[in-house]
Amino acid sequence: MSTATATRPTDQTGGRRRTNRWLLYALLVILTLIFISPLLYMLSTSFKTTAGAAAPAPQWIPVEPTTQAYESILTTSGTPVLRWLLNSVVAAAAQTLLILVTASMAGYALARIDFKGKRIIFALIIATLFVPPVILLIPNYLVVGRLGWLDTLLAVILPGAAGAFGVFFLRQFFLGLPVELEEAARIDGASRWRTFRQIILPLSRPALVTLALLSFLTNWNDFLWPVYVLFSPENQTLPAGLSTLQNANAVRYDLLMAGAVIASAPVLLLYFLAQRYIVEGVGRAGLKG
Repeated sequence: MSTATATRPTDQTGGRRRTNRWLLYALLVILTLIFISPLLYMLSTSFKTTAGAAAPAPQWIPVEPTTQAYESILTTSGTPVLRWLLNSVVAAAAQTLLILVTASMAGYALARIDFKGKRIIFALIIATLFVPPVILLIPNYLVVGRLGWLDTLLAVILPGAAGAFGVFFLRQFFLGLPVELEEAARIDGASRWRTFRQIILPLSRPALVTLALLSFLTNWNDFLWPVYVLFSPENQTLPAGLSTLQNANAVRYDLLMAGAVIASAPVLLLYFLAQRYIVEGVGRAGLKG
């Protein structure tokens, strides 16, 4: 009898845990559907006819699936979407590479090297995070114009090649790495630069991948700055170019959604490939120091 009495609360506890687990799964499924439903509807609309995309009643599944929107947007001479896509890839990749180089070296210096004024320099770098980016629009435009970079991809690559967030993020990650690894390398005769290149950077792969993806996304989604500094249709990046498509085809929702799918596909692919590193990098960066 005592055994049966002891078993019953255990069964009840296990039942409550299973119920709570299923409720949690159901909540996660609902949240997932809420977040991805706009993407699914965007994808569905891109395969609709012009009339189907403009229908007042939303249709999640196209009645007459067609690829005419993609054929139109990719073959029209006035909308060089593939050129815009290439420009965005080149600009985002080049700026990301520069950010990784500058942020990793600056972050390592602020995390491991002691020098006069170190705290003041770090405080000034962090202070720039609180400056609204739009305030720097005119100064950056004047600098780019003086250098002769207007209407070139250099104008959307170099101004943001050194950012405070990347320095702060990598500094916090470097502070979490064991100092003993660097001390052992120094005892073996490795220089500071060799230790940084052969030990610190390989151990920092999750943080570097996370920063790379965030930097790539920032440049990829930037709309205001390319509109100001890029004038020729063939030099536009994808967000700026798609805005002209929207102005020219205000009621062609199938074209607009096809352009949005083309713009979203590369970054979604990057996220799925790098999500393991992103979770690890954010989890280990923390707020140490």
